[in-house]
Amino acid sequence: MPEETMKFSVRLEQQQDFQFLVQFGLDDVPDLQVDEPKPLGSSAGPNAARLLAAAVGNCLAASLLFCLRKFKQTPGNVVAQVEGQLEREQRGRLRVARLDVVIHLGEAQGPVSRLAHCLREFEDYCVVTQSVRRGIEVNVRVEDADGRVVFDPKHPEEAGKPIGAQVELQHDPGFPD
Repeated sequence: MPEETMKFSVRLEQQQDFQFLVQFGLDDVPDLQVDEPKPLGSSAGPNAARLLAAAVGNCLAASLLFCLRKFKQTPGNVVAQVEGQLEREQRGRLRVARLDVVIHLGEAQGPVSRLAHCLREFEDYCVVTQSVRRGIEVNVRVEDADGRVVFDPKHPEEAGKPIGAQVELQHDPGFPD
């Protein structure tokens, strides 16, 4: 089966201190202000750990809802509650150690085979949850105001070069200019 790639992008722009405005680039979707909790930030919006919890909870709830509706089940109002746990790792840095998700269906569900099917399958269709479970490749590059790469752990030799100068074209004598 061929691999399918879909790209998306979000933009975060610092407003003040640790407050950033997240722009999703979607029509009719408002920007979202994020911030770090006190005392580092001012708690003027959710932080990254809460956004991660929301993404996992949303993905799981939507995946289950999709499956139930596909098989003409009536789940009622679906509510997901996510409890996160932060722990310090060996070097003392906080990490999201676990997320516990409870999905509440608004209507009682009988022993229906379609419900059982959805309960067996919905997690596997959740893009975010499965990606988090398996680990997501994250590539980071830092550029200064002049477009110079000041940090790129995948290409440390590029540090200090302008973006356009990263690739040097070699003349191929077999290719006419």
